[in-house]
Amino acid sequence: MKLVKTIKEIRKIVSEWKKEGLTIGFVPTMGYLHEGHQSLIKNALENDKVIVSIFVNPIQFGPGEDFATYPRDIDRDMEKCSEAGADLIFAPLPEEMYLNDFSTFVDMTGPTDDLCGKARPGHFKGVCTVVNKLFNIVAPDKAYFGEKDAQQLAVIKRMVRDLNINIKIIGCPIIREKDGLAKSSRNTYLSVEERKAALVINKALTSGKNMIQNGEKNPDKIVSAITSVINEEPLAKIDYIKIVDADTISAVSEINGNILVAAAVYIGKTRLIDNFITGEN
Repeated sequence: MKLVKTIKEIRKIVSEWKKEGLTIGFVPTMGYLHEGHQSLIKNALENDKVIVSIFVNPIQFGPGEDFATYPRDIDRDMEKCSEAGADLIFAPLPEEMYLNDFSTFVDMTGPTDDLCGKARPGHFKGVCTVVNKLFNIVAPDKAYFGEKDAQQLAVIKRMVRDLNINIKIIGCPIIREKDGLAKSSRNTYLSVEERKAALVINKALTSGKNMIQNGEKNPDKIVSAITSVINEEPLAKIDYIKIVDADTISAVSEINGNILVAAAVYIGKTRLIDNFITGEN
């Protein structure tokens, strides 16, 4: 497996692969890979070649967020990629991706207005910009994103549709620990006590899912029930609990069709997200 750090080199390699008629699957990440990322890579093995990008994108972090402390370990990431079957890692430095006078951004309204878009102003402007750049650099046939970041997945799908980007976007299921906690690079921030407390998120969402399966159609009642469960945990502080349309990320008045039930919760100082989608075909 090869590690590439420059745009020029990866473009040369991709060009050679395409001349051979090979298909390319792409998994964009910020590194510190876990089994969730590896599941994306394994899904991408349906292509002839798999490229994983590792880039902690500075422009999607706001003031006071964890850009400086976000976990980084390229040697560990290379092992994880090799285990999962990736062919190449693209790990550029920030100065390779953003020139000193960089001034062009990709932004969106609608699907970014609520949830993490509301809680983290400017976040999705940074996400859309870097993913667009990576798509232009890597030029894959398919790109793979985790459903844990359900809003991000919806945003990327909309961007690809709106800008006529010829890449198929594949959403892949959430990978969880044995006790139900969604896999996340930020789980490493949690103390032993906080790690135990974090289980309340999946517990609360499961209670909401059970209500829907039992016929509850009122989003307010479901949000209230989820909120009550989380509020029982002293270390948990809710950022948001929302029920929205899974594709448009807009509010719904009734549980009907593809519905995203999403939670963002602080466990101590660590912000964790989780969700489930109901009504998928």
